[in-house]
Amino acid sequence: MSSLLEKTDHFVSELFEKELPNSCIYHNYDHTKRVFKSTKEIIDNTNLSDEDKEVLLLTALLHDTGYSKSSKNHEEHSVEIAKVFLGQQNVSQEVIDKVSEQIMATKMEHVPTNLMEEIIRDADASHFAKDYYGETSELLRCEFKLNAIKDLTPSDWLKANIDLFKNKHQYYTEYAISNWKPKKEENLTKMLEEQAKLKKEKKQEKEKLKKILREENPEKGIQTLFRVTLRNHMKLSDIADTKANILLSVNAIIISLALSNLIPKLDNPSNQYLIYPTLIFIIFCIASIVLSVLATRPNITSGEFTRKEIEEKKVNLLFFGNFHKMPLDEYKSAMTDLMNDKEYIYDTMIKDLYFLGKVLHKKYKILRVTYTVFMIGIITSVISFIFAFNSLQ
Repeated sequence: MSSLLEKTDHFVSELFEKELPNSCIYHNYDHTKRVFKSTKEIIDNTNLSDEDKEVLLLTALLHDTGYSKSSKNHEEHSVEIAKVFLGQQNVSQEVIDKVSEQIMATKMEHVPTNLMEEIIRDADASHFAKDYYGETSELLRCEFKLNAIKDLTPSDWLKANIDLFKNKHQYYTEYAISNWKPKKEENLTKMLEEQAKLKKEKKQEKEKLKKILREENPEKGIQTLFRVTLRNHMKLSDIADTKANILLSVNAIIISLALSNLIPKLDNPSNQYLIYPTLIFIIFCIASIVLSVLATRPNITSGEFTRKEIEEKKVNLLFFGNFHKMPLDEYKSAMTDLMNDKEYIYDTMIKDLYFLGKVLHKKYKILRVTYTVFMIGIITSVISFIFAFNSLQ
C-alpha cells in the first residue's frame, strides 16, 4: 500500500471512529475495508494504469465518508470530504476530480459509463456474492430503520432484496461476472427458497387460525367486539374530558393572573393603551372556558320509559339516563325481558354504542372549536399587545 493510501486509510478510520453516528451499523469502516479489498481484487485482475488503480483504491476508502455528515446525499458529502483531504495531501487536481467522479458513480441509480466506474460499482456490491450476505443485508435493514429511512419487516426486506437481485442489479466487469455472479445466483436461490418457506408457513398459520375461529363459539367473537368497542369509546370520552379540563384550567389561570396583575394597572392613564389588548385577551379566554364547559357538560334525558317502548324495543336499558327515575321493580322487569331476548340484547348494545359515538362526535367537535378559539385568541392578543406598544412609541 502506498504512503497516500495508508494516510487515507488512517484518516477514514479516525473519521468514522470520531464522527460516524452509532446508527450506521452497515456503512462503517468494516464495509469500507470490504469494498477496498474487493476493488483491489478486481484491479489486480484488470489491465489498468498505476494512477487509475490508485484512484480506485482511494475511492474505495473515501466513498462512504459522507455518512459521518448525513445519510442523505452522502455521496456529495463524501466528495466534499475527499476534496479537502486529498487537497491537504497535495494530490493533483486531476486525481481529485477522478476520485470525485468515481464516488458519485456509487449512487444506487447511476449507470457506469467506463471501466473504472464499473469496477467501483462491482466492488461496492461484492457482498452480494459472499457467504455472509445474509448478515450484512440484515445490518443494512436495521440501519435504514435506525435512521428512519425505511422500516421494513424481514419478509418485506426479503422481497425487496429478491427484486434487487433479479431486476435492478448486475455485475459489469469480466472478473465479477466470472467469479462473483455464480455465487450471487446461489444467494438469490437461497432467498427464493426462504421466501417460499415463509409463504408456506404464513398459509399454514392462516389455515390454523381459520380452523380455530370455526371451532370457537361465534358468540364469543361478538361479545369481544362489543367489549373492545365500548372500551375504546370510553377511553376516547376520557381523553376528550381531559383535554377540556386542561383548557379550562389553563384559561382560568390566565384570567386570574390577568385580573390580579394587569387589570388594576389600567386605572392609570398612562396604561390606557393596554385596555383593548387586555379585553381581547380576556374575551378569548372566557370563550375558551365556555366552550370547554359545553364540551364536558352532561346531557341527562327524562329518565323514564313506557312498557310500550320496551315491547317495541325502542328504549336503551343500558343507559342510566333512560331509567334513573324508574321504580326498581319496573326496571327489573324490563331487564328480564331484555335478557330473555338475544336479538333485543344486541339491538340495545348497538344503540348504546351508536349514541356514545354521537356524544363523542359532539365533544370532539366542540373541543376542536375550543382549541381553535384558544389559538386564535393567543395569537390575536399577542399581536394587539405588540401593536399597542408600537403605537405608544
